[in-house]
Amino acid sequence: MGKQAEGVGKASLLALSVMSILAMDGYSAFAQDAPAKQVFGNIALPSAGPSASYGSYAKGCQSGAVALPTEGQGFQAMRLSRNRRWGQPQMIAFIERFAQDAQKIGWPGLLIGDISQPRGGPMLTGHASHQIGLDADIWWRPMPDRVMSADQRESTPFISMLDKSKFLTVDDRKWSPLNAKLVMLAASYPQVERIFVNPAIKQKLCQTWKGDRTYMGKIRPIYGHDEHFHVRLECPPGAPNCKPQAAVGAGDGCDKSLAWWFSKEPWAAPKKDPNAKPPKPPRPVMVSDLPRACAAIASAQSASAGATLIRNREALAMPAAQPEMDTTTPSVTPNALMPPADIPRPSSRPSLN
Repeated sequence: MGKQAEGVGKASLLALSVMSILAMDGYSAFAQDAPAKQVFGNIALPSAGPSASYGSYAKGCQSGAVALPTEGQGFQAMRLSRNRRWGQPQMIAFIERFAQDAQKIGWPGLLIGDISQPRGGPMLTGHASHQIGLDADIWWRPMPDRVMSADQRESTPFISMLDKSKFLTVDDRKWSPLNAKLVMLAASYPQVERIFVNPAIKQKLCQTWKGDRTYMGKIRPIYGHDEHFHVRLECPPGAPNCKPQAAVGAGDGCDKSLAWWFSKEPWAAPKKDPNAKPPKPPRPVMVSDLPRACAAIASAQSASAGATLIRNREALAMPAAQPEMDTTTPSVTPNALMPPADIPRPSSRPSLN
């Protein structure tokens, strides 16, 4: 067996081991020494109990997550098979509000990508962040004028805003003033802390935006993000376990910090020493590396087992009380590994006021 095949085989065995242990009581001790992405990436439902974020955007977890509906006024959720449309109630409420406001400026509707896993934490693939239910990806592709099937939501391709024949250049055949209005609208909400876009898109905004530039500084350039923009909400008030980022600096960000992205430095390949020994594989992030509460959240009772869930749209008008999460005798029930066909969502929703 080749090394690559052997590695894949070991990874598969590890995933199966995690899945088996997740279904057993007394899982908490194991979780402390398990790779976090294997643990959190294989839980299909949120924990019961109050909603809260623990840790930082790239090193944390969430409890009491809320599922974004598959569709609503002005939005549709994409890539449903990933089971990553779970967020804190503040994020779900923001998306629903933003979708309606976006239609008022002429945007056909939002296609929503990844938010977070049911209990947050590191993902099996993809993002380094999106771990505490306060990040969401919004596609640049406008929503079609029909409700897409599950298959269409899996297969519909992204649309890049870049001209791939040129270096860091927005394709003017795809980009329009309405795209600019959309992302600037997103930045205008007080609870939005940052928006990540491709450096070329940030440059385009700097060069062409003629309106109020008060919130331009929230829009930050970063690798990728040419097919979607990434909205990050601030830690909610009164959330002591949510670790905030440093505040965005003053100014619109159309300065030397943006010019750096158009130099060779960000894109230069690292220099390799031909005599150096092969580097050791990076140590995986373990559950014990996350905030202490995350082990209890990973092994807590699944919300599907409680009476607090709303399983049909008629019941959405009935407020449901949330039970306290039991952190003394944590366990993960087998049904936490099997997502229902219609993922339930609690009825409680915070206001955006």
